[in-house]
Amino acid sequence: MTASSGKSARGIEWPTVLLAAVIYAGWLALTFFWNHLPPWLVLPLGAWLGAWHMSLQHEVIHRHPTRHQRINDAIGFAPIALWLPYFRYKDTHLRHHRNEWLTDPFEDPESAYISADTWRRMSRLHQWLYLASMTFIGRLLVAPWRFVILFWRRELAAIRGGDKAVGRVWIGHLLAVSLLLLWLVAVCRINLLAYALIFLWPSYALVQIRSLAEHWRADRWQDRTAVVERGGILGVLFLYNNLHILHHAQPQLAWYKLPAAWEANRIDLLAENQGPLYRNYAEIFRQFAWKPRSVDFT
Repeated sequence: MTASSGKSARGIEWPTVLLAAVIYAGWLALTFFWNHLPPWLVLPLGAWLGAWHMSLQHEVIHRHPTRHQRINDAIGFAPIALWLPYFRYKDTHLRHHRNEWLTDPFEDPESAYISADTWRRMSRLHQWLYLASMTFIGRLLVAPWRFVILFWRRELAAIRGGDKAVGRVWIGHLLAVSLLLLWLVAVCRINLLAYALIFLWPSYALVQIRSLAEHWRADRWQDRTAVVERGGILGVLFLYNNLHILHHAQPQLAWYKLPAAWEANRIDLLAENQGPLYRNYAEIFRQFAWKPRSVDFT
């Protein structure tokens, strides 16, 4: 199965439109009524909606749910996560889809790997944080903060280095964030620290569970992508990107078509791609709860 297979003329993908409506309506309702709801309900709903929104952004980056990318971008643009400009996510993620660069610490902007020289230059604390972020527990507790800070540092370096395109994206993003903060602070009366702890950290922690199992180092790029075959409820949250080999083979395939396409092409996909195959996320937890996953210095 090749990356170009499965392309056809299509209209509006209504399941994705409905999903976007549910996410935005749910987030607006949760933030508006959050003072009237118990914490045991706000926390899981906030985490789920925030992570689901990042999954939606990933979907619209890949030209869903319409044939008009400007409409798709408008659907995914809202900065619910605050820290991540949509168009920077779009740029870096499409670069990540240069499959021959997968996991390369110099070329793949989503690589979790670092070079041996970078490792040697890191302090003991930063080495510990790096190793912690490669474990399942560390993905929940350490990685959300560490990755945001590293991302901001790279973005600031690019702007200071004269990258005007990155600067323009951040200007637009900060303007949108200012409008969103008016809603959160002025209308909903949400303390920003509470929003970070209740909405942002848990939601990005869930996303980190997905990314922990997606790629690993291998000589052939075809073998650098993994599959979590039975994602369960997390599969729904991740819009079936647990079937990650299939996503890299057919990035244009809508999320709700991935399970059936996986069943139809499973044997061929696994023959072409020799990356890890996990039964479910419980298996990943058992193997890598405290043990760093696939640490390799290039």
